[in-house]
Amino acid sequence: QVQLVESGGGWVQAGGSLRLSCVASGLPFSNYAMYWVRQTPGKEREFVGSITRSGNIINYANSVKGRFTIARDNAKNTVYLQMYSLKPEDTAVYSCAADTTWYRDRYYGMEYSGKGTLVTVFS
Repeated sequence: QVQLVESGGGWVQAGGSLRLSCVASGLPFSNYAMYWVRQTPGKEREFVGSITRSGNIINYANSVKGRFTIARDNAKNTVYLQMYSLKPEDTAVYSCAADTTWYRDRYYGMEYSGKGTLVTVFS
């Protein structure tokens, strides 16, 4: 059974930082491109970033470029989202997703998705 489990969410003051982790199990992690997406109630799901299987290509949404960093550790079956300079508009449930195909900025329809972790940024 494939599982993607996110952790690291919480409350943070604007300008602060958080690091999210997503641990995958039940799949050959290094064969999967990984994605971070976010969703706020009442709003459409939004692409945050994607990373290829080897990590050699990483793409970010314009809204987070320069503030967020994605990395992966294939030995630990884990992908990370390091978030800096957080803003209240970054408040959302952040989820990771996996797909054998890397799409530059897809935010829906990946093969597997986690349930997400809530990030709340207050001013």
